[in-house]
Amino acid sequence: MRHFIALTDYSSAELIAMLELALQLKKERNEGGNKPLFAGKVLAMVFQKPSLRTRVSFDMAMRHLGGDALYLSPAEIGLGKRESIADVSRVLSGYVDAVMARVFEHEHILELAEYSSVPVINGLSDFNHPCQAMADMLTILESFNKLKDLRMTFIGDGNNVAVSLAFACAKLGMHFTIASPEGYDLPQAVIKEAEDLAAATGIKIQQTRDPIAAVEGADVIYTDTWTSMGQEDEAQKRREVFAPYQVNERVVELATKYVIVMHCLPAHRGEEITDEVADGPHSVLFQQAENRLHAQKAILVKLLSS
Repeated sequence: MRHFIALTDYSSAELIAMLELALQLKKERNEGGNKPLFAGKVLAMVFQKPSLRTRVSFDMAMRHLGGDALYLSPAEIGLGKRESIADVSRVLSGYVDAVMARVFEHEHILELAEYSSVPVINGLSDFNHPCQAMADMLTILESFNKLKDLRMTFIGDGNNVAVSLAFACAKLGMHFTIASPEGYDLPQAVIKEAEDLAAATGIKIQQTRDPIAAVEGADVIYTDTWTSMGQEDEAQKRREVFAPYQVNERVVELATKYVIVMHCLPAHRGEEITDEVADGPHSVLFQQAENRLHAQKAILVKLLSS
């Protein structure tokens, strides 16, 4: 049995195989429907943080494949408060076939996995967001028909999304540059691990303060909200610090002519991204959102078929 906690737990070949499976499952769905691979199987969905895409995409992934999904709200579980994480994990293991959790502290997802006898999927933690990165790689693969040697520039906070993107690029052979203001960099341990992984694929991991220089030659421009859930008290300060890091038409024009613009959503339009870019010809925001469904089907098939 394996869990899906971080992209670094999987080889490059395994990640590519999951992306190819996602393409196959998406094609199958669009041509009439997926086979009921999960008949009789149930996914428990444990939420500490609310979500549109994570909840609906995992729920529909199970339904499309013939299974079912059970939503457990923060009030119902009180993960680590009303009941210990270890006990929650062991109880759920007796009821369902897999668990997806969307949590604040990364330690919570690790503890769920430690005590679970069924696969655990990291639907997001404050450290990383591997499911999002898989959907992003799927979208890039559809757009360019390759991943190797493309150039991604992430503009904004070195947050959980950026962490998983750095690892995804390093594993799959894409150059990765992040432009962030001082104090909002990727953790040094992440940079070091990504650089070590990149040595095997021959690509570069770079950090800069200059978003303009960062987008020159970029095939992919990626941004995310400046203020994540749990950081609301910092919102005004972050708006001021990140103002020069907005992805607007001027920034997009500096990249390659075929650049795609990505955002994991929800977007704070007028802050990290303008309407003109989010709804413009380079945007793949909603293809990217749909691909959460197909990438997560592939993850579920990988885990529940092992």
